[in-house]
Amino acid sequence: MALAGTAARPYVYFDNAATTPLDPEVLEAMLPFLTQHFGNPSSVHGPGRQVRSAIENARKMVAHLLNAAPAEIFFTSGGTEGDNYAAFGSIRTLGLKHAITSPLEHHAVLHPLQALEKSGNIKLSYLRHDAKGRFDLAHLEELLATHPRTFVSLMHANNEIGNLNDIAAIGDICARHDAIFHTDTVQTMGHYRHDVQALKNQFLVGSAHKFHGPKGVGFIYCRSGLQVSPLIHGGSQERNVRSGTENVYGIVGLAKALEIAYRDMAEHQRYIQGLKDRFIHKLTAEIDDVQFNGCSAQADASLYTVLSVCLPPSPINEMLLFNLDISKVAASGGSACTSGAQAGSHVLEALGGDTERATVRFSMSKMNTEDEVDYAVAQLAKLYKPVTA
Repeated sequence: MALAGTAARPYVYFDNAATTPLDPEVLEAMLPFLTQHFGNPSSVHGPGRQVRSAIENARKMVAHLLNAAPAEIFFTSGGTEGDNYAAFGSIRTLGLKHAITSPLEHHAVLHPLQALEKSGNIKLSYLRHDAKGRFDLAHLEELLATHPRTFVSLMHANNEIGNLNDIAAIGDICARHDAIFHTDTVQTMGHYRHDVQALKNQFLVGSAHKFHGPKGVGFIYCRSGLQVSPLIHGGSQERNVRSGTENVYGIVGLAKALEIAYRDMAEHQRYIQGLKDRFIHKLTAEIDDVQFNGCSAQADASLYTVLSVCLPPSPINEMLLFNLDISKVAASGGSACTSGAQAGSHVLEALGGDTERATVRFSMSKMNTEDEVDYAVAQLAKLYKPVTA
């Protein structure tokens, strides 16, 4: 998707794992709740009831798509709040003393669990993984066998390297050991189908802006029968789980974005995988010694929306993202160490990445084109041709 840049060249946007553009259909669904339907959904008068109805219809839509009950869906401000609610709520309410996660998790999971360990609430264990970032599920069995009633938090797909994790298998292991399983599906929600009746997780988290919905709104699925204390106290909104006046137009937009994503998913999967395959082919042809982090280049083991490119040692690496930005290519990056003003990636560091190499994450959406792929590769190749020739 070309965004405003200069008159000569608009931006080419390949940072969709960070956030996606708002779908025009989503904006259309939201507009009445930005302009006309402004009532407080907790009010008993007509304008309030009208807005309340919109929230409940959105809840029913999300529940239907996930094969959940509407009472199991709670709207939040996004993925981070959902992850925090699952961790703090489960451990404090259920009196859990042990948690398992991975050093590759998003900080929205790692930081709450590390805070709980620091305060003495839990002992925190980290699941082993190999050099590609693939989880050792035998190790998960070992940890759970010695720590019953554990909180387990493992993401469906890694936001940096794109690895897909087998959350069905993880859920089965957790169920055998009576563990509480939370999975962050922020990167896969709207890109893969999730059936919570087939999974054995207690919590599942999504965020609208990762699937062409608005920012500042998400949801958490909480399996029926599991009661945990709220993270945010105040009024009785979201059935006492999440206090605060609801982000009505955000919730409406989230449900519409997820509906569109499910409607068009097969078509978009084929199209975006084609863009990713084109990226891989052209990068390997144009740049010597280019590699791919984790399972990023394996179609059956990684997100079709994410390609984590590992570039050879070069003086250009320190200013790589800056130079791409000058060329009007929006992407994100990282390295295995901290250098200058850019913090190193904890994921790449955990994988033992080469500190002399640089990483660029290109993340694609249905709004990108083949021409944009070709342009981005050409700009990257220009930076490395003099060094690798």
